[in-house]
Amino acid sequence: MILFKKCELYAPDYKGRKDILTGGGKILLIADDIAKPDGYPVEEISCDGLKVVPGFVDAHIHIAGAGGEGGPGTRTPELQLSMLVEAGVTTVVGCLGTDGMTRTVESVLMKAKGLKADGVTAYIYTGAYQVPTPTITGDSGRDIAMIEEVIGVGEIAISDHRSSWPSTDELLRLTEHARVGGMLGGKAGLVNIHLGDQQNPFQPLYDVIERSKGMLKLTQFYPTHCNRNDYTLVDAIEYGKKGGIVDITSSSYPYFPEYEVKPSKSVKMLLDAGVPIERITFTSDACGSLPGFDENGKLIKLEMGRPSANFRELMDMVRDEDIPLETAVKVLTSSPADILKLSAKGRIEEGKDADMVFINNNEIYHVVAMGEFLMKDHTILKKGNYE
Repeated sequence: MILFKKCELYAPDYKGRKDILTGGGKILLIADDIAKPDGYPVEEISCDGLKVVPGFVDAHIHIAGAGGEGGPGTRTPELQLSMLVEAGVTTVVGCLGTDGMTRTVESVLMKAKGLKADGVTAYIYTGAYQVPTPTITGDSGRDIAMIEEVIGVGEIAISDHRSSWPSTDELLRLTEHARVGGMLGGKAGLVNIHLGDQQNPFQPLYDVIERSKGMLKLTQFYPTHCNRNDYTLVDAIEYGKKGGIVDITSSSYPYFPEYEVKPSKSVKMLLDAGVPIERITFTSDACGSLPGFDENGKLIKLEMGRPSANFRELMDMVRDEDIPLETAVKVLTSSPADILKLSAKGRIEEGKDADMVFINNNEIYHVVAMGEFLMKDHTILKKGNYE
């Protein structure tokens, strides 16, 4: 058990100075003043001057590596546990990405199991860019229903030169399988969508909704890279106002400043346009390759993102865009947790998982996942076996 004293609590809504008692991986009690329980081994931590927010949920990371657009030598490495810890990420959703041909969903699943053994919460999407998309059991819906870690399908590429250009019927069938698999498995069953640079990138999703005659809703999709250029963000604003989810990629900035819209600025624009914060999220796209192509489709640039971009852009939202911390932090906590139906995540409340990030002078100071310190006093305590 750990007793955190005098925390400035953002749960994510601001709650003032509170004590927080954790035990068994859960938040046991939140109150103005909690006495140290007698007869139990309790570690007491003074949090005077520290802000505490829920552990961050990063719903799009290439945990088993990705890339390869420039050949075998450009494949990105697997995610390291310390990359999550330094970023305050306590829940991660892994995905495959561009390469559903030489990489497998099974490798992503096993990496997720490894991260869980290391002390964080990990889920995955089944599938990859391509349609028909690779799966574990032979059907995406069956993967979601039967495999604990699988909570959706993705990332499926549309409006991109690397997409397999699925037809409306193919996307509709994939979305319905994900939805039913989610119903059977008690999961979100969303389709994580990679948006490319094509003009009007959301049109394939609108076409699916129209073809379903209203039986499906925009919230069945989780489109990412919505800030990849100015016209995509303009379309994303309209998409969000119509009820869709808008995910902003944090780690590709500042690698492509000539056309990428800064993540913190993107959230400000979405909020000012009337898109609810509950439908806006940040994901890092970490360990995915960030390629740049010329007008002839030739690879001219290749970068790799890190989860730490989430926190950097979170702080920029507060400092540069004047978004209150209790609002800004929702894009990494309650919003993705609610969208993905992760009921134990995203909030600091009694009975929920004890995932917390403590902030000191705009830096991450402690990270607690399932009631265990992964970072303490700005020092990483837990790393992967081969770091």
